[in-house]
Amino acid sequence: MNIQRTLNHLLAGRWQVRRRFPKDSMARIEAAIGQSEHTHMGELRFAVEAGLDWPELVTGTSAHQRALQVFSDLRVWDTEHNSGVLIYLLLADRDVEIVADRGIHTRVGAASWEAICHDMEAHFRSGAFEQGVLHGIAAIASLLQQHFPAQGKNPNELPDHPVTL
Repeated sequence: MNIQRTLNHLLAGRWQVRRRFPKDSMARIEAAIGQSEHTHMGELRFAVEAGLDWPELVTGTSAHQRALQVFSDLRVWDTEHNSGVLIYLLLADRDVEIVADRGIHTRVGAASWEAICHDMEAHFRSGAFEQGVLHGIAAIASLLQQHFPAQGKNPNELPDHPVTL
């Protein structure tokens, strides 16, 4: 168990999420998700977590493992076209994970998701948290427009509001 990582997580609090993503910032992220979903058949979710709990730290849970759990918990997989995408941010690790359902992942591939994550992390390193998320949403929307363009009736299958864990 990494002592520094453990301390970062144990000292992390919801106040850090609120500091980096105040209400008006979360509202703009929600609006960006909603607007993007008018251009494609995918469903986007954004979840941010200050830090992991003690049991997850003891077992060595990675940001990727936690993102998979959140993907399941938020039921991002539960879309008609299997085109749900989760952007998960673990603040204590400054790590972004994108988890995509099988319908979109097989068409896009891991390299594209990784590139978007790295771009978002670069924004975060400079303190531009909202801009990093908005950049990620735009990049994912562009991929979804290519592979799942909007066609006819486009129901909103998942909530657009960001989730703080």
